[in-house]
Amino acid sequence: MLNLAISVIPILLLIWMMTKRNALPSHVALPATALLIGLLQLVYFGTNSQLLAANIISGALSALTPISIIAGAILLNRTLNVSGAEDVIRQWLEGISKNQVGQLMIIGWAFAFMIEGASGFGTPAAIAAPILVGLGFNPLRVAMLALVMNSVPVSFGAVGTPTWFGLGNLGLPDAELLDVGRLSAIMHTVAAVIIPVIALKFVVNWQQIKRNFVFIQLSIWSCTIPYVWLAQWNYEFPALIGGAIGLTLSILLARYNIGLEKQTTSEEENKATALPFHVVFKAMAPTLLLILILIVTRIKQLGLKGMLNDATPLLHLNLGFADLHLSQALIIKLSNILGTDTSWAYKTLYVPALIPFFVVVLISIPLLKMNKTQVKQVVSDTASRIKTPFIALVGALIMVKFMMIGGEHSPIMTTGNAFADLMGKNWQYCAAYLGALGAFFSGSATVSNLTFGAIQQSIAHNVGLPENTILAMQSVGGAMGNMVCINNIIAVSTILGIANKEGYIIKRTVIPMVLYGVIAAVVSIFI
Repeated sequence: MLNLAISVIPILLLIWMMTKRNALPSHVALPATALLIGLLQLVYFGTNSQLLAANIISGALSALTPISIIAGAILLNRTLNVSGAEDVIRQWLEGISKNQVGQLMIIGWAFAFMIEGASGFGTPAAIAAPILVGLGFNPLRVAMLALVMNSVPVSFGAVGTPTWFGLGNLGLPDAELLDVGRLSAIMHTVAAVIIPVIALKFVVNWQQIKRNFVFIQLSIWSCTIPYVWLAQWNYEFPALIGGAIGLTLSILLARYNIGLEKQTTSEEENKATALPFHVVFKAMAPTLLLILILIVTRIKQLGLKGMLNDATPLLHLNLGFADLHLSQALIIKLSNILGTDTSWAYKTLYVPALIPFFVVVLISIPLLKMNKTQVKQVVSDTASRIKTPFIALVGALIMVKFMMIGGEHSPIMTTGNAFADLMGKNWQYCAAYLGALGAFFSGSATVSNLTFGAIQQSIAHNVGLPENTILAMQSVGGAMGNMVCINNIIAVSTILGIANKEGYIIKRTVIPMVLYGVIAAVVSIFI
């Protein structure tokens, strides 16, 4: 019993620190929790100090994977913003349809769906929300819509990072990881029939929704049908390609007024908002190039994926504290860290940071005719934005490493066993909410999966529930937790100039989040 209390207290303390009245930010709370767990491992569990130090090194270095992706995503987003390409895209999207529901679905749903697949880490709301406010929608209502809409694609956001990285430390064979992604996509797709409709209600009334309901459903299915189909064989592309197909189809549907209530606009208005094709194409070129590079480098049959993952040794050095290995594909690996079996690796060319984000940004600078001042602003903005996420991720990953030390008697296994004893097979009905809790206090579905994935796995084993289904519910939970995530709420509120409305937003977005968990639980019974 004491072991359980010692194991659970740090997590409960973390939740309290992140949710109390004057909540601590994640870049303070997560490192503080990691320090506490480290001290408990040292003093109570009697863990070797050398093993703890090795896990600190491994955990800190592991943060390079998500932070490099975040940096690349922000760098591209700032490039589009500073160059004026984002304004062109907004004006073009505005010209497609004057119907409010049409605009909300194209930008708030399909466009954000695609951006989540490419960038993740809160960028869809950061890009889509200002465009919608620019079209005349209320900022507070847009913030709530953006948070709720940005849930379905999240398990496959940033080229599948929450799945392949967030659950990658559980030792699952690739086929099982793929099955987890497939199951989570099915749960998301069923929830998507209802969730975007609820999100629309934050901005427009039920009468508008009813009059445009056919278009709403067509737009939803335009994204989710290719999304769930792709998830059958890949866990990197469902949101990216599904969103791109859905955006294209939604634009065509709106252009020809299919399923939309007709709006009367004059020819002068249409001409005023019309943009030449070459102007729109130039503004969209970086995003299109990003998608193209991702496709080419992720499809195994094209050969590039194998080249970028080539583990053929190129260099081996003993650094004193660890062995350094460098492969022909520039995969950097440290093994035998501080004489333990702890290791770390970074796939320089395959992690979606250098390729495609940084490459696309370098091409975009001359393409969008950016001057030195603009480039400096992009770099400065990116550097300032990644400081605190980097600290938070380092804290989260070290915390997770510490929680997993001890094998069968580790804090994470002890906690899992306790949940298993308490809930038994009924755990399947609430597994998603643990994932949502992780996203709520950490600000990331990826971090939620890193934090609670092992607990969910342990519970599934102990109770006899299907492991892949429970892990899929964890993934879905991490995604739906974006609706109430403090970090995301603060981020979108700051971007839209909304002050002191965090509590108001959470009280309203928690309702669709709870419903999402119910849908996931019901679906999990039948798949």
